[in-house]
Amino acid sequence: MYSAFNILAVSLAISLVHASPVKIVARLASDDAQLLTDLTTISGYWGQISPYSDNAEDYFGVQYVGLPSGCQIEQVHTLQRHANRFPTGSEEDGINDETFATKVLNFTKANPSTSFSGPLAFLNSYEYIMGESYLTGLGASAEFMAGVQFWNRYGRTLYNASVAQVAYNASYANGTARPKPVLRTTGQSRIENSQISWALGFFGPSFQLVPDATVANATSDFDVVIIPEGGTENNTLASYDSCSNDNIEAIGYIGDSDVYTYIPIYLANATARMNQYAPAGFQFTTNDTYAMQSICAYETGYIGMSDFCTLFTEDEWAGFENTLDIEYYFDYSYGNPTGRAQGIGYVQELIARLQNQFITSSNSSVNSTYDDNSAQFPLGQPFYADFSHDDIIVSVLTALSMDYFREAPTLTQFPPDPNRHFILSHMTPFAGRLITEVIGCSSPDPAPVQNHRTQYYPTQYGYDASNASNKFIRMRLNNGILPLNTIRGGACDGRIDGMCTMGSFLQSQEGAFALSNYDFACFGNFTIDNVGSQGQDYDGTISATGNVQ
Repeated sequence: MYSAFNILAVSLAISLVHASPVKIVARLASDDAQLLTDLTTISGYWGQISPYSDNAEDYFGVQYVGLPSGCQIEQVHTLQRHANRFPTGSEEDGINDETFATKVLNFTKANPSTSFSGPLAFLNSYEYIMGESYLTGLGASAEFMAGVQFWNRYGRTLYNASVAQVAYNASYANGTARPKPVLRTTGQSRIENSQISWALGFFGPSFQLVPDATVANATSDFDVVIIPEGGTENNTLASYDSCSNDNIEAIGYIGDSDVYTYIPIYLANATARMNQYAPAGFQFTTNDTYAMQSICAYETGYIGMSDFCTLFTEDEWAGFENTLDIEYYFDYSYGNPTGRAQGIGYVQELIARLQNQFITSSNSSVNSTYDDNSAQFPLGQPFYADFSHDDIIVSVLTALSMDYFREAPTLTQFPPDPNRHFILSHMTPFAGRLITEVIGCSSPDPAPVQNHRTQYYPTQYGYDASNASNKFIRMRLNNGILPLNTIRGGACDGRIDGMCTMGSFLQSQEGAFALSNYDFACFGNFTIDNVGSQGQDYDGTISATGNVQ
C-alpha cells in the first residue's frame, strides 16, 4: 500500500531532481590545482554507488545501434537495481565510514583548542548524518525517473500509445481492462521502495491529465510479488541467501581482502596531503582517507552535496573506482567460485519466460513455488520488471558467459587502465538496469542500422506484427547495447548490431547451468587457500575436484 508518507517522500525527492544543482566551490590552496572539483566528473568514479547515467549506446563496442527496418521490440525484461541508499554494514563500506567519523568527532570534542586547517577546517564541527542501507529520497527520485524512462523507451511502442500518452493505460482502446502486469521485488526495504517509486513513474498516477491529489489508485493497475529476503529461502533476486558458501567469508568475500591491499597503493599521497592539515595528535590513515572518498559519494547520494568531494585528484578517484571493481569482480563475477551460481537462477527464469514455460522444480536459487503459476510468474507479458541488487546483475552477466566482462581489475597498477571492461560505474550504478529486448522482424537477416532511430510509433520503419516471425534478442546495460557475440561458444556470432536470433541465444545458454556447478559451488566442502584473490580467475565456478572450469 502507498501511505501518505511514501507519496510525500517521492514527491519531495522528485522536486530535488529538478532543483538547481549545488555548485561545488573549490576550498583548496593554489598548490592543489590538480585536485578535481567538478562533481559530475567525480561522481563517475564511484563504482556501484555512482548516480545513474545512461551509457552511450555504443559504449560496449557495438557500433550499429539502430533498430533495423521491419523490426520492432515486442517484449522487454528489465532487471532493475535499487537506487541511492545509505552505506551498508560491511567493514569496508559503512563501518569504515562510521569509524572515521567517530574518530574525528571524538578528537574534536577531546581537543577543542586544536583544529583542522585549510580544506579540512569543516571537520572541526563535522557530524556524521547518515543511516544504514535504506533508500534515500534521491534514490526514490532516480527510481521514479527509471519508471518514466521505461515507459518512454518501451511502453509507448509495446502498448501502441496514443498521442500525448504520458504513462501506462490499464485499458485497451475499446475500454476493456488489460491483464495486470506483475512486478517482482524482494522484501528488503530499499528494493521494495525502489519498486514502489519505479511504478509511480511507469504507471503515472501523479501526473495524469486530471490530477488526483490522493493518488488513491496508485497500485490498482498492477500486481506485485514480494519474495522474502534475508533468510535462506530461494530467491533469484537475492540469490546469496540460498548459496551457503557465499556467506563464508573466506569464499564469498575474496574481493574485500583485495580492497585493503590496493588502498595503500593509491592513497598514500592523498593521506600525506590530509595529514598536512591535521592538528597535532591526529593522524590520518589510508583507511581514513578511503572513508572520506566513500562519505563523499554517500552524502551526495543522500543530500546532493558533500565537503569531502573536492579533496582528491582524478587519478585518486580512478583508484577508488578500482577498489570497488576489485571487490565485485572477486566476490560476484569470474573471480569468485560462486559467481555463476549466484546469477544462474535469474538466467533460468529469463529462459523460461522466453520459452513461455513455468518452472515447476528448482535446482538453483529459483523458488518454484512462485514460478510454477500464472499469478506470480505470468507468461507472455509485454514487459517484466524485477527489482534486485547490483551483485545479482554482475552474477547474471557472469552466468551468461558474457566474456566481454571477463577482465580482472588490476590489484597493483595505479592509476588503473581507463579502457578496461569491468567498470562498475558503467555496469551497476545506483538504479542500474540490465534489459533484455525481444525483437520481432520480417526478415531472418535484417540489415543493421548504424545510427540511433527514435521509434515514434511501432510501424514507423515497416514493422508489421503479422509477418514479424523472426525473433531476435538484444540486451542493454544502462542503455549501452551489449556485445552478445562475446557470449562464450560463438552461438551469437555473425551480427554487428548486438542482435542474436532467439534460437541462437537459447543455444548459447544450454550449458549455463552445468557450468555453474551450482550444488558444489554453493554447498560443497572446499576452501580457498589464500586470503584475498591473488588474482585467481575461477571462471565464476568450481568443480568437485577444485579445478577451474
